This record gives sequence, structure tokens and C-alpha cells, in this order.
Amino acid sequence: MDDLFSGALRQLLEGRCTPQVVREIEGGASPQPLRQAIEESGFADALVPEAQGGAGLGLSQAFALLQLCGAFALPVPLPETMLARALLAQADIKPPKGSMALAEEATQSQDGTLRCESVRHGRTADAVLVSHQGQCRLLPVATAAREAAVFPLDADLQWPASAWAQATPLPGAHDLRTLHAVLAAAQLAGALMAVCQRTLQYANERVQFGRPIGKFQAIQHQLAVIAEHAFAARMAAQIGCQCEGLAPDPLRAAIAKARTGEAAVEVAALAHSIHGAIGFTAEFDLQLFTRRLHLWRQTAGSESYWHGVAGAALLDSPAALALDTLRAATDIHPTLETTV
Repeated sequence: MDDLFSGALRQLLEGRCTPQVVREIEGGASPQPLRQAIEESGFADALVPEAQGGAGLGLSQAFALLQLCGAFALPVPLPETMLARALLAQADIKPPKGSMALAEEATQSQDGTLRCESVRHGRTADAVLVSHQGQCRLLPVATAAREAAVFPLDADLQWPASAWAQATPLPGAHDLRTLHAVLAAAQLAGALMAVCQRTLQYANERVQFGRPIGKFQAIQHQLAVIAEHAFAARMAAQIGCQCEGLAPDPLRAAIAKARTGEAAVEVAALAHSIHGAIGFTAEFDLQLFTRRLHLWRQTAGSESYWHGVAGAALLDSPAALALDTLRAATDIHPTLETTV
């Protein structure tokens, strides 16, 4: 089933999400054609239960789809939309059409204004699932004041107090930070593999001193380190997604986000080292992915934050069982060993 879904999404993205399309949307072009194609494909409802019109996948089953979004530098929030629609469906709230972003924790000023800084895809989303004071509510972007953030697809969003009061709260507690971290880790894994493959191809094609630079031992060593980080990150991201339904284990999420964040720093640096100056240019595709590696590394907390979460989880375990805790947390069911 994973191959069926991932193959269909790959085919869609190969035709609709080319590097040129990503550049155009980052430059201000409307994301609507791409969003419409994704909406019509049904992938936005992949995590929604079958009884409510979705595919009924869990996070573990959807890992390959999430990874593909990173591998194609998808400029619209499909993973976040998948998750938000599933959470709304669980609450028996009919998910609206359109794309949705996530905001892990909003701040509120004295006049009641709700502010979310650097919302990922705040410019391309129709609504944002916001967490505030233990509650989650879906707020439309159209009612928000929007300011540009550093990344061209992101935005700082502010809603009046009335917008929060009028929105329907999702029942129960939802840890959006942990959920967002798992999504970001999966996308990081996809982007890391894309950078690895593109760098290997470049090293085999770029000729210097009469032979491809990939034939030089120093470059081979750098390529080996990139591959090591990329594959370790993919395994860690799979660990983060291994859960029942939509409830990731905090320790596994910490392992996933911390390891993929570490890999992002190393792989981006080594890839640019191998490419030389051309890798930094806007015309070259590499920067579409390495910019996202640095951005997604910070999403939902950097590796230092998640190292703290993992350390706290291990300290809470009996000393004699710490190794068993790690073994259990890093065990992956064979059905999760997917490839992209």
C-alpha cells in the first residue's frame, strides 16, 4: 500500500512541483494551481479515517508521503494539512477545503491579540491550526494581519481576540509541537536524501584536472559522510513516525528531530563544499533544498531542544532500564522500512 500511495504522489509532484514551480511560488506566484492538483488527488485526506472519506493511514504508513514532500521541496503545506484534517476529523469537525499550517504556541497581548511568529507556509496556507493555553483551534488566514517572515513562504500572523473566541476548540489535548516535529523530521529526511543524490550526481559529472571530481579521495570521503548522515536521518525519522494513529511517542519524536537536525547542518555544509560557489547561486537547484534544511531544522525546536526532551525521558527511566528504553524506542517494525 505504501508503494501505491507514494508512487502516485511522486508522479504528481514530478509533473507539478518542479524546481521552477518552487522558485515561482517563492517569488510570489500563486500556489493555487499546485494546491488544486493536490486537493483533487485526495492526498490531503490521507490521514483522515476511511469512514470520513479519507485513506485511513497512520503516521507510520504515511512516512513515505511525508518524505516525498521534503524530497521535492514542496512549497505548500501538504503534511500539515494532512495532520490538521485528521485531527479535525477525530473531533467530528468537518475539515474545510484548502491547505492548513500549524502554529505550536501562540502568544497573546494585553488587548487579546493572538500572535504566531514565523508560521511555516503562513503565506500559502488558507488556515492555521493554532495551539494556545492547552487548546487547539483552526483560524482562517484571511482574518489575520500578515507580515513577511525571513523565509519567503512563511509569515508572522496576528488575529484579533474575536477570531479565537469564535473558533471551535478541538476537544482533548493535542501536542502540536511533537506532531509538528515528526512531520518536519520526515521532510528533513526527504530533503537530505535529495541533497545526497544531487551531490553525488554533480561529483560524477563535474570534471576537473581531467577526471570527475568524484574520483578524488577527499571528495569520496565527503560523499561518504553525506550518505551516512542522510541514511541515519531517514532511519531516525522513521522511528519518529512509528506510532499508533496520530500519537507519536515523545522520546521517539525527540530522536527523530534531533538526529535529522544534526544531519541537516553537516550535509548542507558538505554539499556546498563539493559544489563550490555554484551551489549558492539562485539559478542552481541545490539551494532550494539546503535553505529548507536550515529552516526545518529550527521548526518545532532545534536539536538542542529535543536533546533535552530525550535526556529528560531517559532520566525518568530507572537507571538499570535506560538501555532497554533506548532499544525499545529505536526498534522499527519491518513494515516501516520504506524507500523514496
